[in-house]
Amino acid sequence: MARTGEHIILTDVLDNGLTVAYRRAAGEVECCGVSIMAGSRDECDGEHGLAHFVEHTIFKGTRRRRSHHVINRMETVGGELNAYTTKEETFVYTLAPAHNTARAIELIADLVVNCSFPAAELEKEREVVADEISSYLDTPDAAVYDDFEDKIFAGSSLGHNILGTRKTVARLGREDCRRWVDRFYHAGRMVFFYTGPASDSRVFSLARKYLGIIPSAGEACARCAPVKVDRFELARSIRSHQAHTVMGVRLDGLDRCYNDSLALLNNILGGPGMNSRLNVSLRENRGLVYTVDSSISRYCDTALWTVYFGCDDEHSSLCRSLVADELSRMAGEQLSPRALNMSKRQLLGQLILSRAGVENTALALGRSTLRGDVYRSPAQLEQDINSITSGRLVEVARLLVDAGMSSLTFH
Repeated sequence: MARTGEHIILTDVLDNGLTVAYRRAAGEVECCGVSIMAGSRDECDGEHGLAHFVEHTIFKGTRRRRSHHVINRMETVGGELNAYTTKEETFVYTLAPAHNTARAIELIADLVVNCSFPAAELEKEREVVADEISSYLDTPDAAVYDDFEDKIFAGSSLGHNILGTRKTVARLGREDCRRWVDRFYHAGRMVFFYTGPASDSRVFSLARKYLGIIPSAGEACARCAPVKVDRFELARSIRSHQAHTVMGVRLDGLDRCYNDSLALLNNILGGPGMNSRLNVSLRENRGLVYTVDSSISRYCDTALWTVYFGCDDEHSSLCRSLVADELSRMAGEQLSPRALNMSKRQLLGQLILSRAGVENTALALGRSTLRGDVYRSPAQLEQDINSITSGRLVEVARLLVDAGMSSLTFH
């Protein structure tokens, strides 16, 4: 077992190779589940949308339970059963009142090992996913991200949409779902996580009892790093009353020591605060956009920094220039000590709020353990953020400038 920081994280490895991560949290709520190293980038040709489809249909029955039994297992005690898929991971988890630990762990084990994908249930859920795809395509401020990533990760499985298309999802059947689970849902690619008031000895004992049945290994599945693509500036007509633009930079091989600095830079430029430089420049000072924000997407072998804004089509070129100007400013001048300290305090406050609640804490624990990252306590986070210098921010901003921003506009 390993202990880290003042907020103790305990980890253990079961005989089948499954890592169990535990963090105690006082209160009357517990959250536990599995994080699985399997997402849309692991799909082969003809499988687009399969990771997400399995996430939806894994609840539709097991060899021991029918769909309504799965649903009611946690809900009859006031709990919730949930899941989500990213490009690299799948999470299946429960949130429930305390003292339902055994019920939750047994159910999670049953789902990931004994899921049966009944044909009738798959057909019903296929329609649900198809509606989700249609709804997403009707939201251009979301769809533009997918097209942008498809371009910047051209030739890589990182590029395609997590949901797939109506056509690809229509072809997916029980055998595809079962093959996906057999390929990826095994102990070597999985972490079980728990946050709540139950003792570590109880959680580890229950994990050994119920999760030891998870297969220890599946197929060897290597990921290929995306190839570098040339900078692009593209536009696509969707006959929208507003232009939706994503600008972004790929950061391949970014050293982990830059992660916190990039997070702080991102927060200053286009974070959630109304005082972000891009919001002040494009919205507050000029009234050109309704919304503008920037974000970071991190993958195991690359990262992506993006800016999104929506504006009248006639202003899109000016807005792109203003975004580039703000980034150039960050690359050309150091923040004053006062401005740097204020920016650090704002980011730290946002990080604390993002961890509020047992669910967020548990999911962060599952994600960090799966990725091999250290789960940092608030004190360690504060120390790491406060160590960032103005010079380091300039250095990271120059990396973004030198990489050259690509852009895609829907209008």
